[in-house]
Amino acid sequence: MRSLGEWLAYIETLHPKAIAMGLDRVAEVAARVDVRIECPVVTVAGTNGKGSTSAMLEAIYRRAGYRTGLYASPHLRRYNERVRIAGSEASDDDLARAFARVETARTTTGTPLTYFEFGTLAALALFADAKLDVLVLEVGLGGRLDAVNIVDADVAVVTTIDIDHAEFLGDTREAIGREKAGIFRRGRVAVCGDPDPPRSLVAYASEIGAALWLSGRDFRYAGEGTQWRYEGPGGARYALPYPALRGSYQLQNAATALAAIDALRDRLHVAGGAVREGLVHVTLPGRLQVLPGQPAIVVDVGHNPQAARALAQALGAMGHARRTLAVFSMLKDKDIEAVVRTLAPRIDAWYIAPLSGPRAADVSRLRTALVSAGVGENAIHAHANVAGAFAEARRDAGDTDRIAAFGSFLTAAAVLDAAEHLH
Repeated sequence: MRSLGEWLAYIETLHPKAIAMGLDRVAEVAARVDVRIECPVVTVAGTNGKGSTSAMLEAIYRRAGYRTGLYASPHLRRYNERVRIAGSEASDDDLARAFARVETARTTTGTPLTYFEFGTLAALALFADAKLDVLVLEVGLGGRLDAVNIVDADVAVVTTIDIDHAEFLGDTREAIGREKAGIFRRGRVAVCGDPDPPRSLVAYASEIGAALWLSGRDFRYAGEGTQWRYEGPGGARYALPYPALRGSYQLQNAATALAAIDALRDRLHVAGGAVREGLVHVTLPGRLQVLPGQPAIVVDVGHNPQAARALAQALGAMGHARRTLAVFSMLKDKDIEAVVRTLAPRIDAWYIAPLSGPRAADVSRLRTALVSAGVGENAIHAHANVAGAFAEARRDAGDTDRIAAFGSFLTAAAVLDAAEHLH
């Protein structure tokens, strides 16, 4: 039998494009794999916040005693992170067996599948066999044509809508909102956590007869000192602890998760204690993650303008640091210029390097974006790889400085790996 590593290398070769939108191929193979999901399903889409919202849903439902499944992407350091059953990552052997099952069905039809489509079907095969009480599916890209959308969501969640993946989803919030609303289903609850939802999303929910719950209208939240409260269709929850995930925007994600829990309250009861325990114990690496020790090292997967604004705000709220040194790299198809413009006022020196792979932005592109944002040449330090950039930032940083690593999941992963080898 192929190892997991061998399977992952193989499935990268099956389709000429890394991303190919559409549900026909994946639905055709799914019918032969027989991936019937019998439990309630929450599908989560959004430009930012979907990983955090999904993690909170998993944590709260687990604390309530339910057997959970969670599908998330992309992974940060190991492919296994994408598939979690009862809080544990799927093993290499289980994933390899599921890949073999999908391949048998795929070769019967001769259907080419992308890496993401193949992995989604393997995950659904594992979830179908796992006797779950609830399944949380995180959308990979968009919503309407994403592989997870072959499953009908009992509750569809859209966290935020902003510009990202414009070449696939459109270059306006209206176009992107319509794509994300494609996970909504007639007669079922759709939750939108964005305080300013695009008209296209609202209109589509009305057109198909989905029950749309909007933040600020159907559910709301407010901070109250060291605690916060939530009010929604299932009633009010008071004296809630702040989520363990850092950043003021996590309250919006937590409230969105609680609205989804409200939508399933007749099928899955969740007591207040489980909500509090879930919020306190939720973990998700790479989201404003602060590593122990000095200097402070902040790792964030943010890779679009909305995420950059949230990171800039969070750095401003973190308290004084003498200097902030950035370890930075992005993919060339992202809005590098907007991310740099947003964060330049918070950063004193930039340590840049290319990521691996054909989508990586080279050093000259990163440097040009920095210079155009007003960053001086003497504040830019170029390296061959992210590990080297991080090593120099560590050498240059004093105990009262901080290092902020951001720009991509790949940037965050490289820094987490390098930091681990320091200890």
